[in-house]
Amino acid sequence: MKIRPLLDRVVLKPTEIEETTKSGFILTSASQEKPQFSEVVAVGPGGIVDGKETEMYVKVGDKVIAGKYSGTEVKIDDIEYTIVRQSDILAIVE
Repeated sequence: MKIRPLLDRVVLKPTEIEETTKSGFILTSASQEKPQFSEVVAVGPGGIVDGKETEMYVKVGDKVIAGKYSGTEVKIDDIEYTIVRQSDILAIVE
């Protein structure tokens, strides 16, 4: 199944990040809070949103930081995605 977002929506796939504690234990993403780092997997076309022209600044493959509690979580084919508005994306990681 394929997701095609509308207007200024962006589909994000959380990036798996391992973190090591001071004592050397490795914490997988399952034991941490919701990740803020994600990869863009689909981008809407932009257009007129709330009466204003919206240009899309992110593209598929970008690594981004999104708001911790923003968006709608969906699970498709056993993969979890988050659908957010472009304005919920805080930064592009280069």
